[in-house]
Amino acid sequence: MNEASAPDWKILGALGTILLFDTIFFKISFSGPWDSESFTLGIIGLSGLSLIYISWYRLNFKMKGLIPWMDNWKNPKKTAKYVILIGIITIFAAWLTGNKIEQLPDPSGLILALIGCLMILNGTYVLLSLGILKEN
Repeated sequence: MNEASAPDWKILGALGTILLFDTIFFKISFSGPWDSESFTLGIIGLSGLSLIYISWYRLNFKMKGLIPWMDNWKNPKKTAKYVILIGIITIFAAWLTGNKIEQLPDPSGLILALIGCLMILNGTYVLLSLGILKEN
């Protein structure tokens, strides 16, 4: 796909960054239908992370979507190792977020741990698909 037909990623990235900054620093929220400002703040943060991820996907793969298929990767074996390493770093960040950083909402560590585990699972799947699970 050429640059002219690639989907726009800048607006989603900017909006996601604004929502994430609100969650971490400004903490502007409302009680919502569940009568809990902190829950609404968590929803705002998750929405921001989701928009940032979609923006990253569009920037890297030049197409709309959510799942990075192996066919989209230029060098799957090398990239899978990076994905696993970043997943491990994300799990460490989840531990820090849950235990040491008091400014973030309480479930932030759990959400980061989930993201890290999914990254490790994806990277492991790619390595196994290129190795012992490869079709002849």
